[in-house]
Amino acid sequence: QVQLVESGGGSVQAGRSLRLSCTGPGSASKRCAINWYRQAAGKQREWVASIRTDGKTSYADSVKGRFGISEDQATDTVYLQMNSLKPEYTAMYSCKTGGDNYCISLTDWGQGTQVTVSS
Repeated sequence: QVQLVESGGGSVQAGRSLRLSCTGPGSASKRCAINWYRQAAGKQREWVASIRTDGKTSYADSVKGRFGISEDQATDTVYLQMNSLKPEYTAMYSCKTGGDNYCISLTDWGQGTQVTVSS
């Protein structure tokens, strides 16, 4: 299995930006999509954004226009740029491989990185 490590979270005021990092996809990023998810306290985990192996990106409607997902193969990192943050974006953010069953099972959920947005 591939171990992904999330970082970059923190506590910020509404309207500010954060950039999250997902390190360690390695060669998996050439075979699998990389997805970002978030889980707020007391709520179910929800999908946030994806980057496919062909570089195409997709976003949840709630973050479209505010978030950007990108990949830097030189540093083996997938980034989630989060702009104009809202308090409702407060959650634990995690990354994971996705796509077919092989990709889905390739990584376990990591510890995630906490994002807290205050009003």
